[in-house]
Amino acid sequence: MTKPQVFKIGIPIYDQVDLMDIAAPCEMFFWMNQTWQTKTSNQKSAQVLLASATSQAVTTAAGVAITPTVTFEQCPQLDMLWVPGGYPAALKARMSDPVFLNFLRKQSQQAKFVTSVCEGAMLLASAGLLDGYQATTHWAFISCLKRFYKVEVVKGHPRFVVNHDKVRDRFVITGGGISSGIHEALKLVELLTNDVRGPGTGEAVAKGVQLTTQYFPKPPFSGEIPKSDHCPLDDVK
Repeated sequence: MTKPQVFKIGIPIYDQVDLMDIAAPCEMFFWMNQTWQTKTSNQKSAQVLLASATSQAVTTAAGVAITPTVTFEQCPQLDMLWVPGGYPAALKARMSDPVFLNFLRKQSQQAKFVTSVCEGAMLLASAGLLDGYQATTHWAFISCLKRFYKVEVVKGHPRFVVNHDKVRDRFVITGGGISSGIHEALKLVELLTNDVRGPGTGEAVAKGVQLTTQYFPKPPFSGEIPKSDHCPLDDVK
């Protein structure tokens, strides 16, 4: 019997993390996994691990308590790293937290997919993991990201930016503001499926997940993203 293959996805969490930055990928990858198991007779699956510095529950910026699956120390090698954003004070603290940053560096060495959403790009940049790549982040933090001169910040406000590093055979992907995580996760469903089940298999699975979650957005309001030269991290005392 063929040994089941488990694709490990890790999301490092911390106090005051953005809830949707965690919930969006968890939901999309759950339905991706359902499809994988159905189409491969349970021989291929995806597992999402919520990792933290300790085993204690963290409280999101929205006030929801989340219990980690594993600690950083216990976490196995991940196939994909997804780094969420958070409240400015918590974000700034993590940007200079050697335990947190070293976890990102260690896992990214062998991960096939190194990704972030929203202000999570600030954490990847702080760990030096966006050096030489194109990237985006939440619109209000673009000026913050531009301070990392080795990072090529993409103009405008794309929902996500994909880099395929053919030399290291990996993808480095960053997402825009909070809701961008849904778009980005759907794109990753395609890319992960292509990687696990074979080229060309991902689009159909991603479209199936989009249908299952009924994600065909038509916002009730229209608007424009303002230009901002101010970095919110400067307001943190």
